[in-house]
Amino acid sequence: MSEAATNGSGALLQLDEVNTYYGQMHILQDANLRVDAGELVCLLGGNASGKSTTLKTVLGIVRPRTGTVTFDGEDVTGRATSYRIAKGMAIVPENRRLFGPMTVLENLQMGAYLHGGGDPEDYERVYTLFPLLYERRSQLAGTLSGGEQQMVAMGRALMARPKLMLMDEPSMGLAPILVERSFEIIKQVHDEGVAMLIVEQNANVSLSIADRGYVLSTGRVVLEGKASELLQHEELRKAYLGR
Repeated sequence: MSEAATNGSGALLQLDEVNTYYGQMHILQDANLRVDAGELVCLLGGNASGKSTTLKTVLGIVRPRTGTVTFDGEDVTGRATSYRIAKGMAIVPENRRLFGPMTVLENLQMGAYLHGGGDPEDYERVYTLFPLLYERRSQLAGTLSGGEQQMVAMGRALMARPKLMLMDEPSMGLAPILVERSFEIIKQVHDEGVAMLIVEQNANVSLSIADRGYVLSTGRVVLEGKASELLQHEELRKAYLGR
């Protein structure tokens, strides 16, 4: 059994020997993964590697056939997505998926619906991290640039007061200069003490800010370790870093 399965004491999120299927297709195969409180972990892999399925399994959108998902000390394998969100998960989905016809402020309010629309300190926290959102709070979210929409999506997730923020391909659809800025923002949020699991294809930029990383290939975890060590891993450098 991998380190993720054996050293799980104190883990905020843990997947143990998870096997997930779509019909007869075996997607995740004996997957072990953990995220500790306050930790930033990236999950890397190419297309069809199982990254998105892992995220859906964490959220409860799909249920593993065998294995367990533990969150904040509780086995949530059989729990609904809504329960997991109420317990402290928040998602920044692929392509942001904002409510385009609604204002920035209304999008933030949607993130805080479990807390009655949010307290003043919730908004203060988001506006301190993203001053531009205060300036644009009355602007329709659909009229913002890709980078600005990323800020709204992260702000919306933060309004839920998450223990764990899940991010699905945050660099997707962004120009290179905006990718760099987006990951600077992700690091800012992490520095606030929020644990994060980032699903990403851009290994170089995600490992540069992560504490640890996992690499998936055809549904199996084939590499795991400290981000600094993975950046130097010869096979990973060839496969993902273009070196």
